[in-house]
Amino acid sequence: MAFLEIENLYKVYGKGENQVVALNDISLTIEKGDFTAIIGSSGSGKSTLLHIIAGVDLPTRGKVYLDNQDVYGQSRENLAVFRRRQVGLIYQFHNLIPTLNVVENITLPVLMDKRKVNEERLNDLLELLGLQDRRNHLPNQLSGGQQQRVAIGRALMNAPQVCLADEPTGSLDSRNGQEIVNLLKLSNQKYGQTLIVVTHDENIALQADRIITIGDGKVIRDERQGRRL
Repeated sequence: MAFLEIENLYKVYGKGENQVVALNDISLTIEKGDFTAIIGSSGSGKSTLLHIIAGVDLPTRGKVYLDNQDVYGQSRENLAVFRRRQVGLIYQFHNLIPTLNVVENITLPVLMDKRKVNEERLNDLLELLGLQDRRNHLPNQLSGGQQQRVAIGRALMNAPQVCLADEPTGSLDSRNGQEIVNLLKLSNQKYGQTLIVVTHDENIALQADRIITIGDGKVIRDERQGRRL
């Protein structure tokens, strides 16, 4: 059974002459633990697809199942809990709270969920991300690469089943960008999380188990280790 199932997904913005079809009847499955890259030109619909998988943007029609759970077949309140607990979302820009230090930013999703911080997991993540000696630093005291590491820690703190990254290296230089990709791959292997990355960077895409190419809101190519699916 596939871990992530997307069935006949449509997303339409606007009406009449202003209508834009961002996703046009997309269906695909992703296995648990896979590292999948989604590529395509600007405006192809790849980020829209990622946000719908994450439960952030409502589909016009179609279904999304994560671990047999109908993502959009639940109440708004339960959908919010689902996003906090089951999905780790990483953006191009770090979106850190400037008045909170590294530990506070990383643990924010847990605290918002009114749950106790798992100190063992927190320390494990700080070690994984190389932030042990930065735990009390504010965002403006960190480099861009370090800030993105904090954003990754925040996304992983709740031990989500799936980690979704939208152009996570877009604001970084090539060295820092590759370090971020290496961390995401390490997390994928260490925690067995399903990893889906939207990227313009072909070098990043080629490191994935699978590459899905989106064009005009449709899947136009689907390849695993050089074999078309």
